[in-house]
Amino acid sequence: MMDDLFSLPFEEDREPAAAAPSRRVFTVSELTAAIRTLLESGFGDLWVEGEISNCRVWNTGHMYFTLKDGGAQLKAIMFRGAVRNLKFKAEDGQRVVARGRLGLYDAKGEYQLVCEHLQPQGLGALQLAFEQLKKKLQAEGLFDAARKRPLPSLPRKIGIVTSLEGAAIRDIIQVLTRRHPNAHLVIRPARVQGEGAAADLARALRAIGKVPGVDVVIAGRGGGSVEDLWAFNEEVVARAIADSPVPVVSAVGHEVDFTIADFVADLRAPTPSAAAELVVREKQAVVDALAELRSRLEHAAARPLRDLDRRVDEMTTRLRRGMHAEWRRAAHRVELGAAALRSASPVARMANGRHRLERLETRMRSETRQALAQAQHRLRSAVGRLDSLSPLAVLGRGYSLTRTPTGEIVRSARQVSVGDDVRVLLHQGTLECRVAATKEQDDRPQV
Repeated sequence: MMDDLFSLPFEEDREPAAAAPSRRVFTVSELTAAIRTLLESGFGDLWVEGEISNCRVWNTGHMYFTLKDGGAQLKAIMFRGAVRNLKFKAEDGQRVVARGRLGLYDAKGEYQLVCEHLQPQGLGALQLAFEQLKKKLQAEGLFDAARKRPLPSLPRKIGIVTSLEGAAIRDIIQVLTRRHPNAHLVIRPARVQGEGAAADLARALRAIGKVPGVDVVIAGRGGGSVEDLWAFNEEVVARAIADSPVPVVSAVGHEVDFTIADFVADLRAPTPSAAAELVVREKQAVVDALAELRSRLEHAAARPLRDLDRRVDEMTTRLRRGMHAEWRRAAHRVELGAAALRSASPVARMANGRHRLERLETRMRSETRQALAQAQHRLRSAVGRLDSLSPLAVLGRGYSLTRTPTGEIVRSARQVSVGDDVRVLLHQGTLECRVAATKEQDDRPQV
């Protein structure tokens, strides 16, 4: 009854009871996956500017770092494939612009930037890489002037490392053939630009340095953009040049182009053609020095001859004057005799006068011949002394003139050491010699 009583008449005014609200419970993995989806779909590819900190490269090749500014920080990762393509070394404190996409690292519940490209802010990546490597190698002493080796004076075998397809190889060969046709050229082709060019250049430099007899190596290429020349800015090429057993001439690009190879090489040439001229210029200097020496010897030998000719002329003039004076004196005596004869006029005195005249004439001719013979003897003696003093005559008698490669005349065994190169000038030709031993005293018995 009571239930019926309370059910009527109020049942139609009663509101139905509200149903309990439904709830969604996420697992951590589900929520993390949902957040990842929101991050990846909401931002997509983006650029982020910041300062690098906590940068480290793991043995896997992946690079982990943090991008930060004055108000926040963002963890970032760059996988090894992208790291290999970096032209510079990422370091703490660098301000960079990173391109990538947002992702979520499920294991730690941290969002991060998956970086695909990184470039320094301000300086370009290539310029920064150039400065970084230059600073590193300079600190190691690879640019020091003390380790630069001089080029050989007369290279017999010249190594060339460059591409066979560029104009550089033609320019180098043309100059070397024109200026040093007897030189032996050894060419080791190598790629000079593009991926793998630096490793190929390093292999070529190591290979040509092992060729027996190579005296000097020219390594280079023609001009191009910074990217085209970049192989010569790689560390592997710089160290191959530094490790070369023979001097290396760097000839990369045009006169305004500078590469790391230029700083490490023993000599930098502004162009490949200039490198060829620098390599063989010492030969031309030797040729010029020999020509100058020959001119000086000829001039020195000609001067005594000119003096001797003058003395002969003077003696001839004096002799002629003496003969004329003697003839005049004889003629005077003849006139006196004739006058006496005419005054006395006996036949006997005439005959006596004739005999005296004949004796005087004989005496005059004898004295004249004697004076002429003495003059000729003095002339021959002067010519003999001149010939004995002539440098060319000294060489002709079997003597020689020994010089160091710098042109200094060797007068003592103490001026050279074992292994030094010397140049010996003979009466005909020259000898290129190497000192095997030295003695300060010869083996002749002492008197």
